Amino acid sequence: MFRIDLMSRTPVYEQIIEQLENFVLTGAMKSGDKLPSVRSLSLSLSINPNTIQKAYSELDTKGIICSVPGKGSFITEKALIILKQNKLSQLSDFENLLENLILAGISKDDIIDCVEKVYKRSRKI
Repeated sequence: MFRIDLMSRTPVYEQIIEQLENFVLTGAMKSGDKLPSVRSLSLSLSINPNTIQKAYSELDTKGIICSVPGKGSFITEKALIILKQNKLSQLSDFENLLENLILAGISKDDIIDCVEKVYKRSRKI
């Protein structure tokens, strides 16, 4: 399920967070789904349990998962909504990027081609 790139510059806990968020966004994990325990995920990925716990804590703070003592951690009902809102807020960053591309002389057609290529690629996921 999770794949960790130990050679990546992205910290392992951030890789776990990003992958779990992508699982929710793509529908691979849904509200109410149970996450692997910290111990079992630590063993399967061969990483420190504190790293897993840090990722789970951050996801809990964001409202993506909730921890139930004695039962485990689960995807919240609002996880998908929260993630979509977070992605929607990134549109302003995208607008700034577009402005910079236009200033650099990138044509509207090239930008549209790029957007269409990404849409086609993401529909295959």
